[in-house]
Amino acid sequence: MSYSLDFAPHVPVFVLWVLIAGALALFAYSLLMRARGAWLRLFAFAVAIFALAGPIVVHENRESLPDVVALIVDHSPSMDIDGRRQEADRAAAEIRRKLAADRSLEVRTADVTSPPGEDTGTQLFAAISSALADAPPDRVAGAIAITDGEVHDVPVGKPALKAPLQALIVGRRNEGDRKLTVTGATRYVIVGQTADITLRVDDFGAPPGGRAQVVVRVDGMDSSTRTVPTGVDAHIGIPVTHAGENVVELEARPGPRELGLQNNHAVVTINGVRDRLRVLLISGEPHAGERVWRSLLKSDPSVDLVHFTILRPPEKQDTTPIDQLSLIIFPTRELFVEKLDSFDLIIFDRYSERGILPLAYFGNIARYVENGGALLVSSGPEYAGLQSIARTPLSAVLPAQPTGEVIDQPFKPQVTADGFAHPVTRDLDGANTPDKPATWGNWFRIIPASKVSGETLMSGPDNRPLLVLDRVGKGRVAELLSDQGWLWARGYDGGGPYAELLRRTAHWLMKEPELEEERLTATISGGEIAVERHTMAATASPVTVTDPSGKQTTMPLMKVEPGVWRAVARAQALGLYRVTDGTLSAVAAAGPLNPKEVSDMRATASILKLPARATGGSVHWLADGLPGIRRVGPGDTASGKDWIGLRANRAYRVTSVEQAPLLPVWLTLTLLLASLLLAWRVEGR
Repeated sequence: MSYSLDFAPHVPVFVLWVLIAGALALFAYSLLMRARGAWLRLFAFAVAIFALAGPIVVHENRESLPDVVALIVDHSPSMDIDGRRQEADRAAAEIRRKLAADRSLEVRTADVTSPPGEDTGTQLFAAISSALADAPPDRVAGAIAITDGEVHDVPVGKPALKAPLQALIVGRRNEGDRKLTVTGATRYVIVGQTADITLRVDDFGAPPGGRAQVVVRVDGMDSSTRTVPTGVDAHIGIPVTHAGENVVELEARPGPRELGLQNNHAVVTINGVRDRLRVLLISGEPHAGERVWRSLLKSDPSVDLVHFTILRPPEKQDTTPIDQLSLIIFPTRELFVEKLDSFDLIIFDRYSERGILPLAYFGNIARYVENGGALLVSSGPEYAGLQSIARTPLSAVLPAQPTGEVIDQPFKPQVTADGFAHPVTRDLDGANTPDKPATWGNWFRIIPASKVSGETLMSGPDNRPLLVLDRVGKGRVAELLSDQGWLWARGYDGGGPYAELLRRTAHWLMKEPELEEERLTATISGGEIAVERHTMAATASPVTVTDPSGKQTTMPLMKVEPGVWRAVARAQALGLYRVTDGTLSAVAAAGPLNPKEVSDMRATASILKLPARATGGSVHWLADGLPGIRRVGPGDTASGKDWIGLRANRAYRVTSVEQAPLLPVWLTLTLLLASLLLAWRVEGR
């Protein structure tokens, strides 16, 4: 209930001002002339003007409105460590109980969470603004935030709100944690060289001068363990063993004080680039496909080709003087003894053993393959004869042995069941399918052979092996049991994917990761992790996915095409995901590997101290006990050593209004007449 004086003028306001000016002028003139009754005349004018102003008494019935307080509880990922979330929830429940006892308060609660797949950090002030968005500013009593202090949206330049912000910090003072950060890394490195990675391991809360062990994994496999000093940048070298992506995972072993291991990891992708692929091509007697081989290899600027063609076998004798021959001497010892290991790939194109190479050199080539080399044999009729290289020590590494026959008849090469699953022949343009034949052109010769080992990816008439791949020791071998591929290259009968087939075969021989038949990959996009398993097996084992928090989930794989199995799951947390099927491993990163939430997981009061003080609020550690809650006036201190204050705004709402004239008409006339009569009487004396 409230009373106030208001006016409802009976004449325009400017008329009142004119009357007031006239009354004052007459009063001044009366004083100047020393007239009697001047004050009484002024009083009469005042009564008349006051009556014309229409004074009224306003009676308001008011209803008190509750003040609004925001209670914000931090449920971001950094609160999941060391029991912080449970402590925050207990404190929030107690504060709700205390606030509920005060009927003059309206409590609005909100939880702070990180959106899945977004590196936004803890958006505490956004939650406060959202909770108080529709609250009138004159009803806001303040905000109470329960958090670990790791906040990432602190406003700059102006107070967060026009009421006290009281921050209650969950956690312990001076916490310790270990953190690994990659500060620099070489992104492109020539295969065979070493990539430099600069990293830093910080032991927060530990004495300086310590050391940390860092485990290095390359492509999911343990590589080495390095010891580095803490608190300073350290450099480590990573050998790049293959072209394409080399995924390097770094893991710092737990430190003397740890809050969590989420920030102990980092992943760097290093792209291996082959400088020059050294290929040794040895052709036997000239044939139509020889130029195709040479043109294909020379067209690739990354290939350094060494090509020899045996045009003059030992049994050929003529009278041409040696100094007039345009051929160079075949450097057998230099190629097959001294520099054999310098080649990335050796190709025998319709080569037969005619005594030019000592048998011991074929043994050298076999050992070259077993030690990690690559060999491609393209066969013609000579492969079935007595001078076949299959009759040399090289036979120890050949996956198919000739039967001694040569079949000359038209046929379309067919991709086998294994070929549909193998990356070398999967999805070749124009290949046969279970529903339709191949659209390729015909070949006219195949060298029948018995497969000894390896996988037959393509076949000829009567399912005879045509393309056979095999792993031998650390190396790889491919046999193409026909010399008719040049027909595809020249477009005969519609041609075929000759260049693509040979490119894939050569890259598989040189161990390109994208062409591995046994491969496990994981990629993250759009908040989902896609796991893909390439295998030649009939089934694929389930994979185990470990998320950044260490939680493990088993995912069954579904077959999507021959040789490819896949599974998809949600990847809501930011950070590093590990995938394994017990044999192969892969890693994938969702967003940055050290997102804001885990970049520094120590509880702190320093971030919120200034924003809270700017609003008249304060920061308290819950470890010191839950502070009391008081209501304070708008200009009063809003915090103490063991208490926090919420502003009492005393806001209200008017429910009804009553108005009554201040001066009744009879009273106004009485006062006016009395003042005029009294003035006339005084002047008459």
